Amino acid sequence: MMPRISLIPSLFIILCLAVSCNKPNSDDTLRFSTPIVHFDTVFTAIGSITRNFTVHNPSNSDITTTIFLAGGKNSYYSINVNGVSGISFKDVTIPKKDSIFIFVKVNINPGNINEPFLVTDSIVFLTGQQRKQDVKLLAYGQDANYIIANQGSGNLRYKVVAGEHETVTWTKNKPYVVHGFAVIDSTGTLIIEPGTRVYFHNNSGLWAYRYSNLEVRGTLDEPVLCRGDRLEKWFDDDYAQWSKIWINEGAKVSINNAIITNAFIGVQVEPLPGKDIAIVPDVTVKIENTIIKNTKHCGVLSRFLNVDMTNCVIANNGASGLQLEGGKYTMKHITIANYFNQAERKVPTCYVSNVVSGYYNFSDTPMDINAEFINCIITGKNETEVEFKKVKGVDLEATFQNCLVKAKSGSTNFVECLRNKDPKFIDTTKLDFRLQASSPVIGKGKDIKVLYDILGNPRGNPPDMGAYQYEH
Repeated sequence: MMPRISLIPSLFIILCLAVSCNKPNSDDTLRFSTPIVHFDTVFTAIGSITRNFTVHNPSNSDITTTIFLAGGKNSYYSINVNGVSGISFKDVTIPKKDSIFIFVKVNINPGNINEPFLVTDSIVFLTGQQRKQDVKLLAYGQDANYIIANQGSGNLRYKVVAGEHETVTWTKNKPYVVHGFAVIDSTGTLIIEPGTRVYFHNNSGLWAYRYSNLEVRGTLDEPVLCRGDRLEKWFDDDYAQWSKIWINEGAKVSINNAIITNAFIGVQVEPLPGKDIAIVPDVTVKIENTIIKNTKHCGVLSRFLNVDMTNCVIANNGASGLQLEGGKYTMKHITIANYFNQAERKVPTCYVSNVVSGYYNFSDTPMDINAEFINCIITGKNETEVEFKKVKGVDLEATFQNCLVKAKSGSTNFVECLRNKDPKFIDTTKLDFRLQASSPVIGKGKDIKVLYDILGNPRGNPPDMGAYQYEH
């Protein structure tokens, strides 16, 4: 059975919400009881609900302000100021050292799947010399399945979605909105069908507990989407909106045709803290035809365990795209392209080590590692994007066969590789890592019987390096 409070997450995030109200610095500045009005109960059976907040005048003089909905008559919201409903109010007076209530109502039919998923607006206040302040409005406008944590504490709140010996299937009919960690318990099975959309709230994630089973069954036409629950356009390229997909020892996981984006870590594979370290003999985590992008930390972080990846893209990561510390790995036709530009990245995008760092009581624990890269592209903005860390007493075997690698020094680890070449991607700024006609990786791979690329295009013989086969 799942422990209730005893575990601490290996990594956590605190995502600060930018607020629009400022500390008073002039006589016409207003204070609000909340910077954002969040209609989190619209999700289920209630089609509309009313919230309220206060607007306070902290000054020693009356303040007159104009109040209006930014969305105007097209807004899903309506407001009530001083007992009067409407969308715009001129010359509203707030007495000195006093407050007024504003009531906000959202009108959404949660059974109407054609409504936008995220309904946002703001209430704008224009005061004095055109001082502009606002209060954000946020509601979900599409029916969904809601998974709300009911166990644990702090940043490790969770809900078991597939119990022991239980098989649960998530479908594409309605999206899933996860608050906390959705847990697959030991011997439980979660199947995620093609086209399913999973939206994670801050500090939330999917947790494949030890000896559980997870099958993500996306297809080329209907990939499974895992991303944060902030769906405004601005958040498409943001990171750290949610935590991670967390996979423990003994879990059997297959992820096919998925898009994993905006997390702190995309996929984290590791034994639970305090458990005995033992490498499972067979590959237990298989990831194919999947894009993992826009993470604040690693794209894939794996410690001690075994991962097999084929036809995957790992891109735009604040730390390493791929960080492997002990275990056994086979990487075939992987494109790791790290052009992250939202902060300085001080680590290479591919890090292979036989010692674990910063992991509870396992820190500095040596462990054999065997990593095989075939037909991969590993590149990015840094001078070198491949690094090995080895300690004595345990093995570190890392072979790069027919790969394009960005590495400033020579290494016997590279066999038939292209070194420090521009792979000639179509557009790195748009994370489009398909190949131009002039790419040096075309036809330079090794035939390893991977018949199709990430887009379903037939591989040549010899094939191209990376996840994408050049389309002639």
